[in-house]
Amino acid sequence: MNAVKQISCFLRNPARTHCARIVSRLNFRQTNAPIGIWKFHTSCGLLGDIQEINMRPQVYVTRPDYAEVGMELLREECDVSCWDGACPVPRDELLKNVGGKDGIFCALTEKIDVELLDQAGPNLKVVATISVGYDHIDVAECKKRGIRVGYTPDVLTDATAELTMALLLATGRRLFEANKEVYNGGWQSWEPAWMCGPGLKGSTVGLIGFGRIGQEVAKRLVPFKPANILYHSRSNHPYEAEQVGAEKASLDELLMRSDYVVVLCALTPKTHHIIDAEALSKMKPNAILINTSRGGCVDQDALFEALQTGKIRAAGLDVTTPEPLPLDSPLLTLRNIVLLPHIGSADIATRQEMSRITACNILAGLKGIKMMSEL
Repeated sequence: MNAVKQISCFLRNPARTHCARIVSRLNFRQTNAPIGIWKFHTSCGLLGDIQEINMRPQVYVTRPDYAEVGMELLREECDVSCWDGACPVPRDELLKNVGGKDGIFCALTEKIDVELLDQAGPNLKVVATISVGYDHIDVAECKKRGIRVGYTPDVLTDATAELTMALLLATGRRLFEANKEVYNGGWQSWEPAWMCGPGLKGSTVGLIGFGRIGQEVAKRLVPFKPANILYHSRSNHPYEAEQVGAEKASLDELLMRSDYVVVLCALTPKTHHIIDAEALSKMKPNAILINTSRGGCVDQDALFEALQTGKIRAAGLDVTTPEPLPLDSPLLTLRNIVLLPHIGSADIATRQEMSRITACNILAGLKGIKMMSEL
């Protein structure tokens, strides 16, 4: 696109139309300044004092507490506006502030749908989410409108795999239950059968999903000496499976054989409630369910019934529906469940890198070049 067309497209936003009256009377050339800075000069002398007009891209950031490394990158080349509350931006506030923006920096807490895209208008070029999941974004609608979408896979793989291992150990070995007994007086003396739970050694662990995170969980399982590692995935991973001694299985086989069932798949229409009442009925009575993917992969009503009636031994969840989990949720009444507030990627270095990648995705999308991670 030539410079005249770029200027014309930029000025579609009514907020910028005050510049339109002078553009047709100006000759211009692009400077070597960051994106969005153009130098104008006039041959008629009417605007001789104007040397530069700031046309920096406008980026909206949905909360103020993303790691500063990403914010610094954006501010170098863009005008950044931000919701300043210490909580996810309210929907009405989000809709009110995205109009005319060139980019949006968002998280799982913001729904990027047709209503929001209509409100943003034709200037919007890129949406970047600081997450590996993107079920909160209407990707098909973005594609239809030519809006690029960035996300942050890979960077949080290790952090999420570590958290998954922590949940496996905490749930199986009943660490949270035992910890409470220290504080409430339940710890009276050593007892041979008290607070016993199953270990990983000699167990069968089934991984639903064998992508990046699933493979890293499998690698971390090996030193704990499980008897079998099973995986269920839409794709074959023979080389990666061989490295950890994993065996591909159907979903039914995995559910019936596993002592631990770990949900690690992306949330899609096909995986929504992949763990439902029927799936839970196929699991062993002493089986433990772990979910570090998305809350929607598990039917929580069915899970509550299975845990309450002893159809399965226990569960550990880092993700729920909704988030945060309401304080009157029946899951909170159970002793045989470990619940965490979606902290799979809550490693300091990981969150900093996620912020940097999200900012880089936005800048690349604005410049029309390859993103670090694009859907």
